[in-house]
Amino acid sequence: MARTSETRGRVVEVALRLFREEGFQATTMRRIADEAGVSLGNAYYYFAGKDELVNELYMVIQRDHRERALQVLVHGGSLSENLAAVLHSGLDVMAPYHAFGGSFLQLALPTRSSSSPFSQESSDARSMAIDLMRTTLETSKQKVPASLNDVLPQLLWMIYMGVTLHWVTDSSDSQQRTRTLVDGLVPVVAKAVRLARLPVARGLVTDVAGLLKRMTSPEGLER
Repeated sequence: MARTSETRGRVVEVALRLFREEGFQATTMRRIADEAGVSLGNAYYYFAGKDELVNELYMVIQRDHRERALQVLVHGGSLSENLAAVLHSGLDVMAPYHAFGGSFLQLALPTRSSSSPFSQESSDARSMAIDLMRTTLETSKQKVPASLNDVLPQLLWMIYMGVTLHWVTDSSDSQQRTRTLVDGLVPVVAKAVRLARLPVARGLVTDVAGLLKRMTSPEGLER
């Protein structure tokens, strides 16, 4: 079992390196197998194709993102500052994969794609990302009504997805436009969270979260 896990990990490590260095389209399963020192059949034993390796990329990015984000979160800091730190750390983690952006869009945008951030196959990475947003809220001094504890982390994750989409299409040097977007966006989000404590806004947030839940559930994706 240990050798099986080691071989699978080597295939993932090589695939992600080739995605970074040569791009997704130029990387073949045969090249991955050769670089990993396994047979092509063995590579296909672990992954049916490159698309499945995209979900491994999600997990690697989310683990690295969480590790970096926890180092920059300030307990008792403002939500605006903490959210900015978390979003910027996410951009730092994704930076080596920017050339992969076009291929990512082709794979991830179809709602039935297993590589979609909303797919069942991406649920572990999605849960990890949402949990990081929950930690961001809990670490910040901004108080959130208990009734919104499950709602707001999901909505912050959706904002993170929007930032990621902008980053994928950002051709500015070092994706500086996306950095500017983050810096301008987080104060607005922090104000919206404060307003969410009001009963009238709380209902709206709950409605949006309900829609999000339907979008990310297997039943909703089948419609």
